[in-house]
Amino acid sequence: MTPDMGWSPTCQAGIWRSRHLFAILSRMRVLIVEDDPELAALLRDGLREHRIDPTLAANFAEGRAQALVGNYDVVVLDVRLPGGSGYDLCADLRRRNVSVPVLMLTALDAVDDRVRGLAAGADDYLTKPFAFKELVARLHALTRRRALAVTPATLRVADLEVDLASRHVRRAGKAIDLTAKEFALLEFLLRHQDQVVDRAAITAHVWDNNHDPFANVLEVLVRRLRGKIDDGHDLKLIRTVRGAGYRIGARE
Repeated sequence: MTPDMGWSPTCQAGIWRSRHLFAILSRMRVLIVEDDPELAALLRDGLREHRIDPTLAANFAEGRAQALVGNYDVVVLDVRLPGGSGYDLCADLRRRNVSVPVLMLTALDAVDDRVRGLAAGADDYLTKPFAFKELVARLHALTRRRALAVTPATLRVADLEVDLASRHVRRAGKAIDLTAKEFALLEFLLRHQDQVVDRAAITAHVWDNNHDPFANVLEVLVRRLRGKIDDGHDLKLIRTVRGAGYRIGARE
């Protein structure tokens, strides 16, 4: 069983249930810089159960060396490390143009501590004690955002055009105003054009894993977006694939 970090390193775990995310993410490589050997071992074993490939480093120097030579998708940094702090290590990696996402994992939970971590270049911050499934969700979110960042600045399907930088949306030359959630949904569908995207994957992207993928809030959002994108047009772009998810594309 995966360990639960909600109370102590020896507590029992819950199982991360969004298995559908593995369909859109390849096997993830994570560097864990953690000096507590018991916690490091629990993290290693728990992540392996989720098809995540972990590498361990126990101090500042080892963590920096691994981060500089390894091809990792995410680096998980403890703050209090032998030989230096996780803040300093993160800042050092950024100065060396290491762009891998960094998640700070620490018992320091004050606002100033979190701000310091983000200012050093961290992308996310999770405090101990923590739920293991939340850690896994955050790792997937960081990896997903990094992968999505390499797509073109403008996405198109048929006569629909979305400028990601300005967030302008047009269909047949007519501007369409979208809410933040509507835009996030449309962007995600377009990045997977002509593919069926399941509910769990959409929920994880639009709500950052904070909503139940089986709640009807997704249907409401799809219905609103469909009304703005497809109403008044003969060619319907957003389609429901019963029992599977949603797809956007010009093909029937």
